Amino acid sequence: MSPWARINRSHGGKWKALISRYIVVMLFTGHEPDTVMQNAGLSAVDIPAISANVGEAAWASHPMLSGYVAIPRLLFDGRTDLVEFTAGRGAGESNKRDGISMDSVIDAASRELAGGKALVALKRVALRNDAPALALRGIAMAQLGDLDRSRELLRAAARAFGSGKPLSVARCRLAAAEIALVSRDLGGTSEALAKARASFIAHGDQRNAAHSAYLQARLALLLGRIDEAESCLGMVDLAALPQVSRGGYWLVVAGIAIRRIQADAARAAFDHALDVARRLSIPSLSTEVDAAIRKFDAPAACLVADGCDRMLSLAEVEAWFASGRLIVDASRNVVRRDRTIISLGRRPILFGLLRVLAEAWPHDVPRDELLKRVFRARHSDESHRARLRVEMARLRKEISPFANITATGRGFVLAPHDQLCPAVLAPPVEEEHADLLGLMADGEAWSSSGLALALDVSPRTTQRALETLHRQGKVEWFGRGRARRWIISKVPGFPINLLLSSPLPSE
Repeated sequence: MSPWARINRSHGGKWKALISRYIVVMLFTGHEPDTVMQNAGLSAVDIPAISANVGEAAWASHPMLSGYVAIPRLLFDGRTDLVEFTAGRGAGESNKRDGISMDSVIDAASRELAGGKALVALKRVALRNDAPALALRGIAMAQLGDLDRSRELLRAAARAFGSGKPLSVARCRLAAAEIALVSRDLGGTSEALAKARASFIAHGDQRNAAHSAYLQARLALLLGRIDEAESCLGMVDLAALPQVSRGGYWLVVAGIAIRRIQADAARAAFDHALDVARRLSIPSLSTEVDAAIRKFDAPAACLVADGCDRMLSLAEVEAWFASGRLIVDASRNVVRRDRTIISLGRRPILFGLLRVLAEAWPHDVPRDELLKRVFRARHSDESHRARLRVEMARLRKEISPFANITATGRGFVLAPHDQLCPAVLAPPVEEEHADLLGLMADGEAWSSSGLALALDVSPRTTQRALETLHRQGKVEWFGRGRARRWIISKVPGFPINLLLSSPLPSE
């Protein structure tokens, strides 16, 4: 019989209302337990029975309670670092609570957080307002998905520690910066992480210094700064990094390898992350790793070559890049052969012309078709044809290391120097604002400013794109003013790595 069935039977079929009232009142308001049990209709023996019969996995898996145990994308460093948070007491005050050392309660709650058992940890410190307990409550609430309440608790903890405990304050600020990263409030997060890491190094806290560097790498990867992410990973002392953060570390390594189109390196990093997740048996980490692997295994690009098109895996994309053929990469608006790359990202007209010519090879493309597809001209006239000649001359100069463009009686034809068929690599799904949708495909709630920062465009440009996508029913929003967040309506079933701006291997 399942734990839920046992509780259901013991409470006469009313366990749903009882447990939901208990969670809402006890865990999220901090009211006294006697009042909670009276309001929820529970007796003094019910709560221990619930805790004993319902494991963390059952809490996480039950659909009624899934909202209370939402899995964040990043795990929080409650761990043994926060065990060093000690419960302060005044002169003459006892360091005991019901015969149990208050420090031992903090220790136990920290160990529960390290194991991903946020509900159990929160139950231990839910009624305490000393600085260490506030910090642990904030981290627990973050793991449960209530990020706003978590930020409030961590700010309160930092104030309670005060200037006399700079290391503890830095730990609170590190947790707050990680929450900002999870909630996609990216403005100022990089500076906060760098400042926290400097404080940890100055005080000899190697574990949190390593965790800070790991978070800096994760933020840089999210923003498409691959070299910076790799540099931050180089600062991570893997031996000092907490065990639960090592899974995320290997996910960052895999993300960098994917952006650089290195399938074998990405697969090896995923194997390391999967090994960490299995060894620690933390459901949220296992879920994140499994989701990342599924995206990695999905088609990464659509190949158009030899008059046909088909889906490619990342390993096949890497093989095409090494094939020596002329590659027109529509995901990044570049043209390449081997390790020589020419970017046309800031010249969309030239790239559009090249793509049409490459798709039609070995045939020529009529001038009217080029004007219609690239210039969106409904009717061509002499001015359009003159502009086409100018743009073709510019394109011919740009791609001269790879190919020539020859004029024919009715249009233009692409002539690669190696006489091999050029290949066009396009995203699996092409649509307007694909880069924005690709960034939001992680399922997180983004602020428009965070999206603008990640895409390196103006906030107003991002807002206009979000409004367009909202009218099309592709994104949704909640909140008002600066608290407004945007989420994708339907997560696409393909990896988004090739849609995001990042350098190619030779860069």
